[in-house]
Amino acid sequence: MRIGIIGAMDEEVIKIKESMEVERIEKKASMEFYLGKFLGKEIVVVRSGIGKVNAAVCTQILIDDFNVDAVINTGIAGGVYSEINVGDVVVSTDLVHHDFDTTAFGYEVGQVPRMEVYSFKADEKLVDIAVRSAEALKDFKVYSGRIISGDQFINSREKIKYFREKFNAYAVEMEGAAIAHVCYLNSVPFVVLRSISDKADGSAHVDYPTFMNRAIENSIGILSNMIRAM
Repeated sequence: MRIGIIGAMDEEVIKIKESMEVERIEKKASMEFYLGKFLGKEIVVVRSGIGKVNAAVCTQILIDDFNVDAVINTGIAGGVYSEINVGDVVVSTDLVHHDFDTTAFGYEVGQVPRMEVYSFKADEKLVDIAVRSAEALKDFKVYSGRIISGDQFINSREKIKYFREKFNAYAVEMEGAAIAHVCYLNSVPFVVLRSISDKADGSAHVDYPTFMNRAIENSIGILSNMIRAM
């Protein structure tokens, strides 16, 4: 089994790169793909860059050129669900594009026109492994729920209220739905793992740099447990 691991930023994947046995590095679409082994498992690790287009391109390359059997997207996000705090973890049940709006043609916000699904469901086995891997660390609360994505950094109480009411979302970020979308089209199992770096409200621009490293540490710990269990 070959596992593709995507992080949007260097900070989200650097520790995995440093810990893995790197066999080779390939550069495609201005991205560097690290191939090798980690905890005895075959992995491909890559920094996609921020945003949905970068994430989608990266995911398709992992599938087409590196033949990954599963994709794990790890990183940080803003908390949407009211009980979630900085440092807690959300494992995706499904993902939605919150910034996709063709309501003028009768579609729901988030619905991609002429697709059979509204949300992109994560693989149940991977979700279970991720939840158990997170709960084993016991340093934070673990939630499983919907994650929403858009090409925006959210820093607004009004938007968070809207996201809760419209999408019943647990977390918001900028890549996961695109990765899920590509995996769905290619029938590749996936899960998105997010550690909360901020509350995505009016204080998000302050909380994000302060708590980012703590959130990334949590994600890396869970990812290590996941790979060990797969």
